[in-house]
Amino acid sequence: MCSPIQMMDSPNLKGRYVAAMVLSGAGDAIGFRNGSWEFCYRGRAIFDELQSLGGLEDIKVKLPGWMVSDDTVMHLATAEALVEASKESNIENIFLTIARYYKECMKDMNGRAPGRTCISGANMLKPGVRNGYKIPFNAKGGGCGGAMRSMCIGLRYPRPEQLDQLIAVSIEAGRMTHHHPIGFLGSLASALFTSYAVQGRPVLSWGHGLMEALPKALACVRSSGHCVLENEQAWGHFEKAWTDYLKLRQITDGQSEPIFPEKFDFEERDKFVKSVSVGGWGGSMGHDAPMIAYDALLGAGSSWHELCYRAMLHGGDSDSTGVIAACWFGTLYGCQGVPEGNYESLEYNERLKAAGAGLFELAFPDPSFVDAHDKNVG
Repeated sequence: MCSPIQMMDSPNLKGRYVAAMVLSGAGDAIGFRNGSWEFCYRGRAIFDELQSLGGLEDIKVKLPGWMVSDDTVMHLATAEALVEASKESNIENIFLTIARYYKECMKDMNGRAPGRTCISGANMLKPGVRNGYKIPFNAKGGGCGGAMRSMCIGLRYPRPEQLDQLIAVSIEAGRMTHHHPIGFLGSLASALFTSYAVQGRPVLSWGHGLMEALPKALACVRSSGHCVLENEQAWGHFEKAWTDYLKLRQITDGQSEPIFPEKFDFEERDKFVKSVSVGGWGGSMGHDAPMIAYDALLGAGSSWHELCYRAMLHGGDSDSTGVIAACWFGTLYGCQGVPEGNYESLEYNERLKAAGAGLFELAFPDPSFVDAHDKNVG
């Protein structure tokens, strides 16, 4: 059997699962830079500092200079909870397992800059009692804390026929801390786009697919019976923001090639990041964190370096956009073109590898399906 490193270097589906989890941590750590880059508001300044360190080819992403942020800690919590709950047939027990992991992971937040909404939401969770994963609606709960930790849900439920499960789990996992449509629909977007990457669906079609999934998401919220009226009243912002973005890139039909400005350097990208934000710090909300990550992937294609410039080196919440975009990149391309120093000594590397492998085994227990998938994708 291949070692985790050999699997990451191979183009097969299991290797891409492992790469998705590991590179998500790398994207987080690079965008975070122990807080100094996450809270820097000029992408050019971040890039200049990176160049002074030798560029992406020379940096070694490892402790103490490159710890992962709260984003990876919570993404790991989601993934490991899904693996533990793999034998659960009762979906409420899956939710309670995720809630327990979220509560427990709050003990590992020293120096990782967790958001106040994540902290307060996790404190309200009661995983030992029925419905203990439910918290009240929060009119200020639209932050990106759900979006930055839910990509692995798409790895667990990657098939088109699993869409209803993906929607239900991503929404409930998101609103365990961010109970507002802007927040938990960001969780859905991160998970959904990861499933599209596994399926090999063209990247330019992902935004269109999200818009098609939103009515199903609303039906899911209504069927849950939990804070339905409040969520219905706050529903419109996420959909409008994404509609406007898809129009901006001229990809509303899911078939057209995206249109970027002729000049789209660091300064122009910082303006874009700010323009899609609420309050000026792009990537800090549930709608714009996956949006900026998606925009970066559309522009970067299979180039890790370009993805980093667009998703992790900007004047916004760069670790949150980085963790999302890098997970999608790993799902699509594995570690193709990624300098080994960017991930080989990453904090929690072994846990991330194990989570990726575990999610793969759950998603694809039938080897013949995997063989057919690899032939089709290859």
